[in-house]
Order: sequence, then C-alpha cells, then structure tokens
Amino acid sequence: MSALMQEMSNRALELGVPFSVQLDLTYRCNEQCIHCYLDHHDHGEMTTVEIKHLLKEMAEAGVFILTLSGGEIFLRKDFFEILEYARDLTFCIKLKTNAVLIREAQAARLRDLGVESIQVSIYSHKPEVHDAITKVPGSLRRSIKAIRFLKAQGLKVIVANVLMNQNMQDYQDVRSLAHEIDAEYTLDPTITPMMDGDRAILDLNAGEPALRTLFRDETLVGNAEEFCAPPPAPDEDSMESLPCSAGHTACYVSPYGEFYPCVQFPLSCGNVRQQRFIDIWRNSEQLKEVRSIRLRDLSSCSQCAHGSTCTRCPGLAYLEGNMRGPSTADCEKSFARTGIPSKNLLAKKEQASPARLVQIQLVPTITGSRLSSMSASANAAGA
Repeated sequence: MSALMQEMSNRALELGVPFSVQLDLTYRCNEQCIHCYLDHHDHGEMTTVEIKHLLKEMAEAGVFILTLSGGEIFLRKDFFEILEYARDLTFCIKLKTNAVLIREAQAARLRDLGVESIQVSIYSHKPEVHDAITKVPGSLRRSIKAIRFLKAQGLKVIVANVLMNQNMQDYQDVRSLAHEIDAEYTLDPTITPMMDGDRAILDLNAGEPALRTLFRDETLVGNAEEFCAPPPAPDEDSMESLPCSAGHTACYVSPYGEFYPCVQFPLSCGNVRQQRFIDIWRNSEQLKEVRSIRLRDLSSCSQCAHGSTCTRCPGLAYLEGNMRGPSTADCEKSFARTGIPSKNLLAKKEQASPARLVQIQLVPTITGSRLSSMSASANAAGA
C-alpha cells in the first residue's frame, strides 16, 4: 500500500469510516475451482436497482476503495451498468475476475471507465494443472489472452497465485509468466474453508515441508498478499493492537446483501436489503464485538512467541469456532517462517499424531529474509 493510501486508511480508522468494501456481485461462476469456498448457485442476487442503491449509500458513508468480485463478475449482464454507476460515484475500483469472458472490447471499456486494477487468478503455467484446478479446459489460455488484452489497454493487472498441493511446485514459473506479460504478481498459500463452515477443502493446503521451502525463498519477498491489520502507532503497546482491519476500515457485502466484517469472516452483521449500509456499519452489535478485540484479548495468542508478528486472521479463527482463538493456518505459517511451533500447533499435532510432535520440535529455525505476510483473499473462484 502506498504511503498516501496508508495515510488515508489511518485517517479512516480514526474517524470510523468504511474506507474499503468488497462487494460480490454474484456467486455464479464459469469455473468450478476445486479450492473455492463459495456456493455457486443463485439464491436471489441483488437486482441492478438494489446494487445501485447500495453503492449510493456506500458513497455517502465515505467508502473510497470498492472491490467488485464474485463468483465471476462478467456473468452479470448488468456488470458494465453497475461499473459505470460506481465510477460516477468516484469510487476507486478494483476488479477480481478469471478474465475468461474478457475480449478486446471489454478491455477497452474497462480502460475508458478508469478501473484502478484487475486481479486475475493464474494457478500454473501448465494448462493441464491450471485447467484441472478450474475444471474448465482451455481456461489458462483464455485467461492469459485476456490479460494481454488488458495490458494492451494500459491497465494494471495483478496475477494472483493461490498455492495448494496441486500447483505448489509451479509458483516460480507463474511469477515468470506474470513478468513476461508485464503484470504484477502476488501469491497466497492459504486455502479457506467453505463459507458454510465445511472444512473438507483444507486438505488441499500445502504441507509443512512445502511451506518451509516457500518461506525460505528470498526471491519472493514482497510478492505476498499484504497483511490487512492496521499498523500500530509508534508508541502503541503491541497488546493493544488491532488484529485485523475487518470491521474497522473494511467490510464485505455478499450478492444477497449480507453484511460481514470480511469475505473470510462470515459473521453476519445485518443485511443491506433491510437496513441502511451506514446503520449496519455504526450500530451492528456483531461489528461492535469484532471491534472490541485487541491482541491482549486473545487468550492463547497473546502468550505466544509469535503474537506480535503473526498474520492471524480472526475470520479463519471464527471458522474454527472462536474469533478470539488461534487460526491454525496462521500458526502453520508462523512455524514455517521461524521453525518454532505455537502452543496451538503443538496441541493440534499431538492430537493428530504424537510421533510427529518430536519431528516438529527438531525443525531448525529459519533465518534470513522471509516472505511478507499473507491472506487468503484470492481464494474465490473469480478472485
């Protein structure tokens, strides 16, 4: 994040303003990615009129960054009507798409509407790997072709590389591919549970040896998703720091109007079909609870050696059963970075296999440069 954007975000935090919102326009998708956490059926998406009404309320509430995502946003026939209305309201627009449906005409229109960036998921440089993840033959070829259309229009494109067992060995080549087509590159090694709580897809997560290799790769410093916690003030006690920007300067709205602290934090705080956006933002009891949490309130994490440096996601912790508890995925990343297991990770491993406990304790500490913090925000099918 640039210094100016960080300053704006800090000011929004002081004023209690929702600086950034992700709005998913649909959960429908033309890809069926094996790691996607969404239900792709349409259960009654907001209409064009409802979305425009919501966008006006967001603008009045002070929202600056608007991320439009899905599902696949280009499956909505009213997408450009929505986008044009959002630009008229002067939002800074970011898009997440698989880009399969983008042709030259669509790319030119995105340029004309002044879209800030377009994030496209690329899982591998190998069609047989990427297409097996999306379950759509030819999807890699079509996504890359669309990225070239977008770059030809002078648009900023970010290649998002979600890592899992199936493609863990390909990230260096995906990064090279992004460089070749003059796109930015970001990676994310965390698979997110289904929004309904189903954790079966977590089996796709890369194992500890792969994560250790990843975090030792000095060439990847700066290529990871930014950690979303607001930076502490210079004189702030680390125990008083905010665990995440969710509910503080950012939030998420689903295609059905459900209001959540974050796309990875499915704690319903209200519905914009029934309440004004600003009223939910200001008055939701659920959001007030989320905002009340500080590092000192996290019983296990506040005592952990990684407490002040962990990328713990409260949404992932919530999906494990306690928003004030640890996030095992983040415990695993801290272990991969440092070689020092958290108490939570030791307990999990002891429950799973006592024999592996000794193996964990013998892993040497990782030194030198490491990856910057990561999030799982790119895990949706259209992200």
